[in-house]
Amino acid sequence: MLNRTVENVARATPEPLARKVRGISDKGLAWLFISPTILLLLAINIFPLFWAIYLSFTNYRANRPNEVVKNLGFANYQRILGDQDIWIAMQTTAHFVFWTILLQTLIGFTLAWLIDRKFRGHAFWTTLILVPMMLSPAVVGNFWRFLYEPQIGLFSYVISFVSGIPPTSIQMLSNVSLAPWSIIIVDTWMWTPYVMLICLAGLRSIPEYIYEAAEVDRASNWRQFWSITLPMALPFIMLAVLFRGIENFKMFDMVNLLTGGGPGSTTEVASITLKRQAFESWRTGYSSAFAIILFVAVFGLANIYVKALNKVKQR
Repeated sequence: MLNRTVENVARATPEPLARKVRGISDKGLAWLFISPTILLLLAINIFPLFWAIYLSFTNYRANRPNEVVKNLGFANYQRILGDQDIWIAMQTTAHFVFWTILLQTLIGFTLAWLIDRKFRGHAFWTTLILVPMMLSPAVVGNFWRFLYEPQIGLFSYVISFVSGIPPTSIQMLSNVSLAPWSIIIVDTWMWTPYVMLICLAGLRSIPEYIYEAAEVDRASNWRQFWSITLPMALPFIMLAVLFRGIENFKMFDMVNLLTGGGPGSTTEVASITLKRQAFESWRTGYSSAFAIILFVAVFGLANIYVKALNKVKQR
């Protein structure tokens, strides 16, 4: 059946076209197949980036498409770098990134180290730990918003049971001091399994004969951990930190679902500020400049970090 179909296609193909196809090299044929995908990626990723760069030098507003667009030069960038509210949002973002990365790395590596012991039922516990990572951020945000409710939320009753504080006094999402930590807890709960998976891959890649040699030299378990396990798993830990750092720097959905940047501007990270400037104030040119600054900051920091990661891998 397949041969008959191929023969029919071959007969239906015009002879000039058939000669051209036969003359294409393997490399040319490969480019012929992947070029549509490359063009699609350029249209989806590259064009919006250059369009945003262009808009960042203008006064364009998306809600006034017929207004004359003026070239402002670097005025938008100067306003952003001199705006105190922007720097506060960047500090809030740095606070979230630091604490989420720290907690996720510590808890994730600890879980990976425990699961690597291959105790009875470790496969079941691994699957159970991975459940939060499989959920949609919208589901997680609404689920934890319900848990944080002071009247009926389970979280408040657990804290009240442990500390003796009345549940109605525990306002996780509306308290200025507790609101940032409420988001950090949710993000840590959701993405620690991701860090655990990467760390577990690093631990499983360590050859067993190294530990056997260490045991022959009578090295203690603590010595093996500091001299073998941690150094050889360090590139994987750093890789997990890189991935989570980039994602948490762009944190938006969880903050928007839980607090919306409040109370006040306590949890207003850079992405929330960008959204308000772009879709509430309609300062499209200004917000485009802010987006480019964020992109350059993330790209620059990630590039420096990757160089440090490569040096660690080469040791």
